[in-house]
Amino acid sequence: MGQTLTGLLKAVRARTGQGGTPRPEPTAALRLCGDYLADLAAGGALGDAGRTGLVSAIGGLTTASGTGGDGLFDALLRTGQRALEAGGEAETRLALDIAVEATALRSRSKGAWRLRGNALDALGRRDEAVQAYERHLALQQNPASAEDVRRRIAALKDLRACLEEAAELLPGEDGTALRALHNAPAGQARTVFAEIVRRHTAEGGGMADPAVRRLTARYAAYRRLLDRDRMADPLLGGAEPVGVSGLRRTVAGRSVCLVAGAARIADEERDPDGPLGKLIDGYDLVVRCDALPAAAPRTDVHAVTLRGDTPWTGPAWGHRAGTRLVFGDPLAHWRRSLRARLAAGAQDRVGDASLRRPLDDPALLGEDGWGTRTTTAFTVLRLLYFLDAADRLDLIGFGLPGQLLPREREWVAARATHEDETEMRTALR
Repeated sequence: MGQTLTGLLKAVRARTGQGGTPRPEPTAALRLCGDYLADLAAGGALGDAGRTGLVSAIGGLTTASGTGGDGLFDALLRTGQRALEAGGEAETRLALDIAVEATALRSRSKGAWRLRGNALDALGRRDEAVQAYERHLALQQNPASAEDVRRRIAALKDLRACLEEAAELLPGEDGTALRALHNAPAGQARTVFAEIVRRHTAEGGGMADPAVRRLTARYAAYRRLLDRDRMADPLLGGAEPVGVSGLRRTVAGRSVCLVAGAARIADEERDPDGPLGKLIDGYDLVVRCDALPAAAPRTDVHAVTLRGDTPWTGPAWGHRAGTRLVFGDPLAHWRRSLRARLAAGAQDRVGDASLRRPLDDPALLGEDGWGTRTTTAFTVLRLLYFLDAADRLDLIGFGLPGQLLPREREWVAARATHEDETEMRTALR
């Protein structure tokens, strides 16, 4: 990777007129990326996937810089987003610098203003982040797409209100220190606020003191907002959590089919005169996995697997489903993804933490060796097979290439009781 990084650094410097033939006046973004790569190269090998993705994006930006137009601007925003996702302080500052240039180049780009708001937010510069978010909202024409930004603005204003209310309880230096935390990095804000609460709890007679209780309540509210963003509807439109027993009751005595996500299956199912749609519609429960097109037919159970370093940044799960099962680890990422991506009213039941990693959970299946690459389809299939409650369990379309991994296909073949190539159906029970 070291040689690749060095070569990319030379390419960036060539684009900006450093160390070679003079070039036209460079963009500030390329100079900033060159400086970042130089510092990164001096630090040795890359240590995480986030930085690797950023270096790849910088390579794309370098290539696009010779083309201009929308392609170059898109590459600029993509590089800023990868810098933000990398998560380090240097990378976040690079994201902000890129966003500042992007908003200067196109002052009416809603994507550039959102990137700028996100970077300022991540750096703890919350008042400036609100201003950038509000510029984004002024340009955003799609109300649904703007809802999460409105929610974030409200959360930032609530954070300030928590600090103001706590500061009013503590006149003097501590009150001033609390107000200053609104535009401080999250780690510093946590530490300083916690220390002030500890000191006043010890000096003020503990929780028996009403003022201390109010201060502690403000601290608790502040930490919740700082660590977990607001949800548009915490009750998700009345959706209920469902565990292992609840899922077993849902499928007990019913016919269940798991439908492959192949394009051929979707096309044949939508054919009003085709037999496949009628076959699938005859089951009591239809199970589908991962990304669902807006026009997808009935989905009674929707299963998804969290992928990548920041799975909570994916699109919302807005397609209607009776039950939604989300598989993922670690627990903190799973919880954050549910808060960010579940859509109120889009499901009646949501799988709880007992169902988030059924294959390797020792309290459930506890089977070793499947690994993180296991397909969502096999995970939900193995779970349903383990529950042993469905009257009938069939696979539709999984004989097509690419639907299951080789070891998963072997597992299915060893347990299949019937196969019908005409119907593309494999029966397991």
